[in-house]
Amino acid sequence: MARMGGRDPHEKHRTATPLELFFDLTFVIAFGVAGSQFAHEIAEAHFGAGLLGFTFAMFAVIWAWINFTWFASAYDNDDWVFRLVTMVQIMGVLILAMGIEPMFHSLVEGRHVDNAVIVGGYVIMRLALVAQWLRAARQDPARRDTCLRYAKYLAVVQLGWIAVLVLNTDVPTTFLMVSVLVALEMATPYAAERKATTPWHAHHIAERYGLLAIIALGECLIGAIETLRAIVASHGWSVDAALVGFGGTALAFGMWWIYFILPAGRVLHLRRHRSYFFGYGHVPIFVAIAATGAGLHVAAYYIDHTAHISAAVAVASIAIPVAVFKASLTAMFSIMVCYDRTVVAVAAGVLLVLGGSVGLAAAGVSVPVCMLVIVLALAVSIVIDEKRGTKRLSAALEHLERTAKTPRPA
Repeated sequence: MARMGGRDPHEKHRTATPLELFFDLTFVIAFGVAGSQFAHEIAEAHFGAGLLGFTFAMFAVIWAWINFTWFASAYDNDDWVFRLVTMVQIMGVLILAMGIEPMFHSLVEGRHVDNAVIVGGYVIMRLALVAQWLRAARQDPARRDTCLRYAKYLAVVQLGWIAVLVLNTDVPTTFLMVSVLVALEMATPYAAERKATTPWHAHHIAERYGLLAIIALGECLIGAIETLRAIVASHGWSVDAALVGFGGTALAFGMWWIYFILPAGRVLHLRRHRSYFFGYGHVPIFVAIAATGAGLHVAAYYIDHTAHISAAVAVASIAIPVAVFKASLTAMFSIMVCYDRTVVAVAAGVLLVLGGSVGLAAAGVSVPVCMLVIVLALAVSIVIDEKRGTKRLSAALEHLERTAKTPRPA
């Protein structure tokens, strides 16, 4: 057993631990279940139920991951107690994942929200985190009040989630209560750290977020394979099959490239005061990546003639998440690094082309060709960012180095 006294936020060569990597694997399951259910509902034209269920499931999964990640960055001492409590959190993730499918089914039926399992798994994860905060409060006197505030606020909000289960109201009332609880969940870190902050490590946080982005991108590759399989099964190998295979893989690769253009670790270290935007701003990014993978599944359903939607809807299920991804990352760059008119203009152009891909599908252009248009939009933005944005990014980082409030290098 080791003392949980807080880690050095400027520790050299800080990287993700094997336990953190193992913890992330459970989120592969949760992302996969949520994405497949979302794709199924969109393919069946259950748009409202699909969007509501996917948003709810993804918030529960991503928010639990975010809270664990920031706590571990500050207090991970890797002793047997920390490992066992993390195992409890892993069990909570798996239970949550088991509740995603029945929750989607209940939303389609529309009478009530079957969220008992999903909320139960979430509460298990959160109560395990409360135990971690109480231990940190006892062993880190300098930040005792901050840790106790975290434990107190988290415990109170979990009572609210349990109340949602007990009341078991209709769908609108349930999600009205859920909206309030989500707001309280997101307010907890700000309220808890209003006087003293926890010693999180900027480069470690950036690496952890990058790893989850890669996990989410794995869903895009799975979706690409499903779409390719649908074409080959129905029509054999053809030009369309080649376009889908290339387009799906290139789409995931392009999103990966765009995400890692931002030197997140260095920027977050220089702008620690914008950590809340960095942490919260990644929620739509992660959701958009996972939704893109689901959109590729929808395209597979459409090509396999098992979907009850138009070609335009199938393409929109890919184009809209990619648009959210690009817009969110542009906002991240503008706030964390600097506002650049070229970056914003390129993003606006990408959004226009993505909208055009949906129009092309409505006009009768095949889904594989529309997918290629989406890929080309991302490819052009990458070329412009790499050719014209490198010098500007370097200049902006040098300016941040000179004006940063944190002089100590990481």
